[in-house]
Amino acid sequence: MNRAPLLLTATLLTACSTVPSMGGDPVEIFATAPDAPETWSAAGVIGEAETGDWISAFNDPIMTELVKDALKENPTLIAQAAATRSVRQQARATYGNSLPSLTASGSTGYNRVVTEDLTGDPQGFEDPVFGLGLDASWDLDLWGRIDAGIEAARADLVASETDLLAAQLSIAAQTANAWINLNASLAQERVAVETFTARERTVTLTERRFARGLSTALDVRLARSSRAGAEADIARRRQISGESARLLETLVGRYPANEIEAAAQIPMLDPLLIGGNPTVLLARRPDIAAAEARVLASGLRAEQARLALLPSLQLTATLSTSDDEFANAFDPSYIAGRAIASLIQPVFNGGALDAQRESALALAEQAVANYATITLRAWREVEDAIAADSLLAQQEDAQSRALEEAVFAEDLAFRQYQNGLVSIFNLIDAQTSRLNAESALITARTNRAVNRINYHLALGGGLPASVIPDAAIAAGVDP
Repeated sequence: MNRAPLLLTATLLTACSTVPSMGGDPVEIFATAPDAPETWSAAGVIGEAETGDWISAFNDPIMTELVKDALKENPTLIAQAAATRSVRQQARATYGNSLPSLTASGSTGYNRVVTEDLTGDPQGFEDPVFGLGLDASWDLDLWGRIDAGIEAARADLVASETDLLAAQLSIAAQTANAWINLNASLAQERVAVETFTARERTVTLTERRFARGLSTALDVRLARSSRAGAEADIARRRQISGESARLLETLVGRYPANEIEAAAQIPMLDPLLIGGNPTVLLARRPDIAAAEARVLASGLRAEQARLALLPSLQLTATLSTSDDEFANAFDPSYIAGRAIASLIQPVFNGGALDAQRESALALAEQAVANYATITLRAWREVEDAIAADSLLAQQEDAQSRALEEAVFAEDLAFRQYQNGLVSIFNLIDAQTSRLNAESALITARTNRAVNRINYHLALGGGLPASVIPDAAIAAGVDP
């Protein structure tokens, strides 16, 4: 089993916490994952993982701007940044609660005294009364229970910060993929329009041949049917393009109005430069770092639950003084004389503390298992992306050659049909083959571009500082 290298803050120096078993013996909890090879199975190479600005590798300024807009305006990221700020304040509150507390109160009023004067009539007097109250308390952390809670809260903060980094990377990848898919949809729409144009030419040619007695009514009907099918395909492709545009607009925080324009161009990619190895990946993926921090937090809380079974020492002091004793409020000996030290030992609580301890241990085991699950998924995602890139490159090359031959075949079939050497079926079949080949090439290039983005996402690829919004920096997360 691999023990993960920590990517936590300087205060979190270990991925384990000491927790007891039922007999009181300590049990160490580590973020562990299955053993991994030294090389990626799909590539067989060793090296440092790729870092830096993967977005610019696509050489698409519009994509870069869209990613920048998404990181700034996406509601999911705004919510995650707010959640991180909340967790930071919760950590501050946890630390603040460990310090001595002091509360003050004040009061004022009158004492009314009624007496009889010399004539026997009632006579009232009112004397002003002032009061000052001070209450102080402090739980002394005899066994480290409070300190464990503070460290657990800090680990929660690290997990939340890395969750924000993971969310940023995910939204950036989703936006880039949505931009590529929009271009692909528009490219498919363009193919559908070109196909309709070709089918329109066929209808015109067939009707002329029919008028001259060189074609049959069947040929005319088939040509018109193919044209109508191409027209329907244009509508279908436009629907997909509109949906792709609206998806992209929602990712960048805009109203989905289908107003984003694209050039219907899919990036041509260089060969994949494979970097890193499975072990290095553990130090790069923010979701793995978040899972690791949660293992630490759960172990510390399990330790808290154990220490809750031990005695606790609480110091309290209460001072209440009226105006005739007001000076005593600032007399240390007077205050010390009213301080109380309480040693509290749980005796019977219906097994609640034992149950809480066992629950905390179970949650720690769950966190360890979740870490292993996330690590295995991360490795699989990288292996899938590496293997897919090579296969998709092969598909793209084969589809490119298939399209070249289909274009020649369509042109030849049109000329031969024009000269009466082949039937309408041959021409329609050739046009359909060209349509399918061009559409398949677009799909292959799109899939390869999307896979390349997913590869960088799987590696935990970094984002350039120029696209990181100020909100993320305000949340305390470095680019």
